[in-house]
Parts: sequence; structure tokens; C-alpha cells
Amino acid sequence: MRVLVCGGAGYIGSNMTAMLAREGHQPVVFDNLSKGHREAVPNVQFVLGDFGDFNFTLEVLQKYSIEAVMHFAAFIEVGESVQEPLRYYENNVSKTRTLLAAMEKAGVSKFVFSSTAAVYGMPDTIPITEDVVKVPINPYGETKWVVERMCHFLCQTGRMRYAALRYFNACGACGNGTIGEDHHPESHLIPLIIQAAMGRRENIKIFGTDYPTDDGTCVRDYIHIEDLCKAHLLALKKLDNNTELVYNLGNGTGYSVRQVIDTICKVSGKDFEVVETDRRPGDPPVLTADASKARAELGWTTDYPELQTIIESAWKFHNDHPNGYED
Repeated sequence: MRVLVCGGAGYIGSNMTAMLAREGHQPVVFDNLSKGHREAVPNVQFVLGDFGDFNFTLEVLQKYSIEAVMHFAAFIEVGESVQEPLRYYENNVSKTRTLLAAMEKAGVSKFVFSSTAAVYGMPDTIPITEDVVKVPINPYGETKWVVERMCHFLCQTGRMRYAALRYFNACGACGNGTIGEDHHPESHLIPLIIQAAMGRRENIKIFGTDYPTDDGTCVRDYIHIEDLCKAHLLALKKLDNNTELVYNLGNGTGYSVRQVIDTICKVSGKDFEVVETDRRPGDPPVLTADASKARAELGWTTDYPELQTIIESAWKFHNDHPNGYED
């Protein structure tokens, strides 16, 4: 299948592109490189451009005879979204609306959307199922939920088939540790701790040690990027016979901040300073996924559920690329 991968030079998009090519599909990466890296997608068709440009996006869809679109081009920083909400609405909502309009004009009906567990806000029940009430608590989560609703209503017209995949914490590296995270600035826990282990960061902070968890630190659900991408392929195939799919993607097993730190110490063989500080507002004690729906309906399984395996792949990437894709 000829698949347009919007944001395909970013972390998840580049891993997805590699998997699509490996599985015999024909990915076309569409990225403006504001966040992504051309070096992450070296051997595939690449188009430099912005998915918010209707005429150019329509031209790309038609030129490459695109049959499906995967969308990874959202802005993803929660804190930044609070500081710059209009920027997030512009990129995540307005530009996605333009993308969907171009798809509709071109007659491309299959759409796989990178959504997030942030649509749930601070749910009362754990693990989180797909039918939990959606009450996003920040612009990032809200913009993802708005796009999901936009897709839902467009689906009702018969002109779209879509899958919304709600990620928990994507992490690790694919391709024997060759395709990994390179964010500027970095905000994700595992690469931040790895930077501390590599001596590239003075310390790592634990925000809150008095949560009602086994060791007092927050617990989160971490999913290997390759397992995440595999679910996208399964969802894309299932759209052949379905119009609207919504799935949580997570391991269902949570790991605490201390467990992540300890595992990185073990994998790296390095010690580093850990600073305990106050809680951050809005951090729930535990967020884990109930991904049983994806397992049952997609036949999806996780090949890399163990935290140590995830961290070993990330450790290899960061050591092989200490300055990111600039190396």
C-alpha cells in the first residue's frame, strides 16, 4: 500500500516508516523538518513540506497515488501546550483539518491517527479503558480529542475510515537501536535519565516521592516503539473492513520513576545524581492502559514488554548517537 507518513521524520514516524518499508509497503515521508530529522529516513521517498498547506498536500496525495495516511505530525509537549495553546490548536487541529480536507478531495479514505492517553485527563479508574470519560486537562490532550471527534463525524459521511490509537509512553529504539528519540529539547523520562547516565545532564529529578505507590513515585505504562508501530500496521489492515477503530496502546504494566532509574543504572553500569523534589501539579499517581481491546480485535501482542529490553535499545541508540542524528 502507498502510505503518506505525515511527520515521518520524527521519532515515531521514522520508526513507522522503516516498518512499513520492511513489510513491503511504499511509504512516502511528508515532513517540514521543524521537529524531525532527514537522517532518520535515509532510504525512502521524502517530501519536504507542511501538511497545513492544502494545495501542496493535495498535490502530494495525487502525485504519489496515496492510498492511506498516517499522521504523526502533532506537537506533543504538554507544558509547551499550556504556555502556547493557540500554537497547538493551529498545528494539531487546524492543520489536521486541512489534511483531512485534502484527503477528502483526493479520495483517500484511510487514516491512522496518532492520538494519546492525554485525552483521558485524570481518570478515576485504572487501568484505563477506551470508554473512560474524556476530560483532557491540557491543550495537548484537548487538541488530540478534538481531532478524534472530527474524524468520528467525518466517518459518518461515509468518506473516511479511521483508526485513533491512544498511546501511553512510547519509548525504546528500533532497527537494532538505530532509530531512536532525538528531541530538542528533550522532555521524555527515559532519554532524560540516559543523558544523566552519559554525563550529559547534571542530575535527574524525581518530582514527588510521596505518591500512594509501592515506592512513592509515579507509575507509568511504557511501550516499545516497535510494538507501537506493529499495532498501526494491524489497524491499517483492519480498516479494509471497518470504518471506525479506537484503541489504547500500552503494556498494561506500570513502572515507577525509581524503577526506570534503577534499570538504567543497571543497563548502563553508571551512577548519577538523583534529586528528589516536590510533586508537579496534575501528575496522577498511576496511569496504565487496558489494551485488551487491541489484543482481542487486532490480534496485537507486545514483543518487548520488559522495561530492561526497552531501555537496552534506547541506551544503544543514545550511545551510538550522543549528539542525536547530527552524529
